[in-house]
Amino acid sequence: MSDQFLAEIRIFGCNFAPVGWALCNGAILPISQFTAVFSLLGTQYGGNGTSNFALPNLQGSSPMNAGNGAGLTPRVQGETGGEQTVTLLQTQMPAHSHSAQGSSGSNQASPAANAWGSGQKLGGGKIYAPSSANNVQMNPAALSPAGGNLPHNNLMPYLTLNFCIALQGIFPPRS
Repeated sequence: MSDQFLAEIRIFGCNFAPVGWALCNGAILPISQFTAVFSLLGTQYGGNGTSNFALPNLQGSSPMNAGNGAGLTPRVQGETGGEQTVTLLQTQMPAHSHSAQGSSGSNQASPAANAWGSGQKLGGGKIYAPSSANNVQMNPAALSPAGGNLPHNNLMPYLTLNFCIALQGIFPPRS
């Protein structure tokens, strides 16, 4: 592996930071111990700038280069965006409806409180046999909204890798 520049970020496939590196987890470091790294990062990732500064936090994130491309909005270094989890609200879904239908043409008196489908019962008969009888409306609560207003994972497919920042290395030239 080549010598790293100070404050260079690399990705590693291990669950720890190698010697001379730190995980990009937003840790707060004292300026007095890491003056060279502070001179490169400043407080763009956090910290008070007088006694401490923060490392970038790339946990649950995808790195993106600073700048902008054709048709894209500009991005600045240290900017964050997106969400790890999202709660989908009913107002965000397109209007649609489903009605549950069941056949009463079986050996049951009514489809109410009975299972759907035509599988086998323990006694051997079908739960609902095909019938030419008119379908009847089942309980609308059978198709009520699901999810319980809980967030779902919004991360794109990923590998478990760790971003680390060099705390030791060559000071990058200013050219």
